Amino acid sequence: MTCRLVITGGHTHSLAWWKGDGISRPTPSITTTKPKKAKPIGAVAALVEARPIKTRDSDGSLAVVQVLRDRTVELQAEARALARAANAPTYDPQLLSARYGSRPIKVLRRALEISIALGTFGLKLLLDQRNGIVDKNKRKRAAELRRIFTRLGPTFVKLGQGLSTRPDLCPPEYLEELSELQDALPTFPDEEAFSCVERELGLPIDSIYSLISASPIAAASLGQVYKAQLRYSGHFVAVKVQRPGIEQAIALDFYLTRNIAFLINKYVDIITSDVVALVDEFASRVYQELNYVQEGQNARRFKKLYADKEDVLVPDIFWDYTSGKVLTMEWVEGVKLNEQDAIERQGLNVLDLVNTGIQCSLRQLLEYGYFHADPHPGNLLATPEGKLAFLDFGMMSETPEQARVAIIGHVVHMVNRDYEAMARDYYALDFLSPDVDVSPIVPALRNFFDDALNSTVSELNFKTIVDGLGAVLYQYPFNVPAYYALILRSLTVLEGLALVADPNFKVLAASYPYFAKRLLTDSNPYLRDALIELLFNDGKFRWNRLENLLVQGRKDRDFTAKEALQPVLKLLLSPDSEELRVLVIKEAVRVTEAVTVGTVVDTYNSIPIFMRTLIFNGNASRPFVMSETELESMMELRAQVIRIWVLLRSSENFDPALLQPILQVLQQPEARILGGRVIGGITQRMAARLLQQVLQIPPTVSAPVP
Repeated sequence: MTCRLVITGGHTHSLAWWKGDGISRPTPSITTTKPKKAKPIGAVAALVEARPIKTRDSDGSLAVVQVLRDRTVELQAEARALARAANAPTYDPQLLSARYGSRPIKVLRRALEISIALGTFGLKLLLDQRNGIVDKNKRKRAAELRRIFTRLGPTFVKLGQGLSTRPDLCPPEYLEELSELQDALPTFPDEEAFSCVERELGLPIDSIYSLISASPIAAASLGQVYKAQLRYSGHFVAVKVQRPGIEQAIALDFYLTRNIAFLINKYVDIITSDVVALVDEFASRVYQELNYVQEGQNARRFKKLYADKEDVLVPDIFWDYTSGKVLTMEWVEGVKLNEQDAIERQGLNVLDLVNTGIQCSLRQLLEYGYFHADPHPGNLLATPEGKLAFLDFGMMSETPEQARVAIIGHVVHMVNRDYEAMARDYYALDFLSPDVDVSPIVPALRNFFDDALNSTVSELNFKTIVDGLGAVLYQYPFNVPAYYALILRSLTVLEGLALVADPNFKVLAASYPYFAKRLLTDSNPYLRDALIELLFNDGKFRWNRLENLLVQGRKDRDFTAKEALQPVLKLLLSPDSEELRVLVIKEAVRVTEAVTVGTVVDTYNSIPIFMRTLIFNGNASRPFVMSETELESMMELRAQVIRIWVLLRSSENFDPALLQPILQVLQQPEARILGGRVIGGITQRMAARLLQQVLQIPPTVSAPVP
């Protein structure tokens, strides 16, 4: 695409900034226009564009007055943008019914266009079913549906993208084909775009920008984007302009689609979800995208939550140049995340950027619950500094708090192969209504995951898990919430990008450190129960699981030993944890005995053989009367405990002072009682061991622990 620049100033501008978007283009031609006398925007705009300047006063402290003043001005500018967007359209099914119920000709014309396209497709499916070749032609039909949605325009492109995240509605072949939908459409005339900017902002375009690209650098279903330079501040910005008449086009389509959904609910038994509710939810999200002020607020909220990490970048919004149909945001230099060669030419590693995306996606899903709902590669850029930039915040979603911890518990149940618990998780995840019996679902989960989990976590392919789980969901009365489907899509997209660079990459392996850190450090009662469930099995503590959690958790940059120790201790001392304390006392006695026996064995092995014979009456084989298996088990337990302590000590920011709060916890009456019970158990075990040694009694079952 040949790009031209409109130069509205009186001097020549460098074109170097065109090279940062990673797209190979012909050398741009330049169109100059006669400079016009710019109408002043006013001091307010200049203040908003200015970035806070941190200065120091006489005593060396940071002066915050300017920062607060700039923040106040920015809020005022945002309020003015909201006023400009006061008439932004919102989705109202009743309003659409009233609008198009009296326009039968227009409705009929569009209905025929849609009906012919989808009816032809449906007829092919019917013939496939009659001829017994549905499975054989599934991939072919999925590709046809993708092309039909593209021809039908922006509403159906968006609908196809939405369906690509719904494993409860579509078989895997359709999910894959529809996920390839690109919402790029032909551009609309630049004159209309510039007129829209002037109309929305109430200013001549040359008084706003010192230069603006004469052609869009990107076009999508709802709008197109120009690159510009603000006249007053010199900032380079991306100017997103809404497609003319887009609201009328999607309004008619959603009116018709909702009526079709009524028919599907009534006559199509194979689809168990409420299709009308799905259409309403989807239409509401698309309408939100039509309000660019809302998108700007989404970007601001996203930046506040997630851009605190040094490797994540979220562009700023310029509110005085934003309205319901025009969005002006900071220009981000970078290349799309799926352009591996361009990324590597900048000296960057695709896998590092993908890992950043995975960690940010997990925080979005499981910490704050506010996440980017349209994470295709075009919305993820690699900047020259190695940051991952998120773009396009029109479609966002939220994860309910209950679901955030339920997802982590679901992962624990999957690792433990507790399929009954996995099935019950679907209630908390809002996949199933409480009146649905989950018992028939358990065998399907077992059949799939028993095969999938034969691999270690580092070998699991996320797409395989999603596809397999999707096949289960498709067969049973699941209603997958939009937030869950969208985050699965996000992680699947990231894994797909990584697989191009490394065919052995596994997104679950990259995600596991985050899950491990949350299990070890989060004080949420549900997660505490999940941790106990993971570490205890049949009354025995699985030290190998704890060691693996610590090994993985330490890979997360936010992990600290203090956070990992304190929640567990507080849990042990809670009034409702008596059953757990019994298990912990038993395990503490085992560990103490293992450490003591191991130390004695090490000391014994350091004695010369001839001295061992004298000391132990000619028996120089071992210092204790116990089986070889029991001794090996104790030595391994001691080694595991030592390795775990080393992991804690070597964690980032480890400081012996972190034990001080823990010691304060241990000084509580409940802790002293717990310690007394542990000491009592150790005394009994060691006394029994000593008596066994003196009398040379063969080893028997260990004495019970109080």
